[in-house]
Amino acid sequence: MPSPCINVCKMDAAGRFCLGCARRIDEIAGWGQASEARKREIWQQLPARRAALGLEPVPLPEGL
Repeated sequence: MPSPCINVCKMDAAGRFCLGCARRIDEIAGWGQASEARKREIWQQLPARRAALGLEPVPLPEGL
């Protein structure tokens, strides 16, 4: 499962979500050790997070 990182690493004002990939810091830090199921779960949450943060949508990986 590819990383959702888009090389825009900046946290929102509340320090909750990355304004590039829309992941929480614990999700970013644990990505390399996360199971495929966990990575899939994170990816599935990103469209709603991106919308809530006012970020442009990004395509999901195939198979989601």
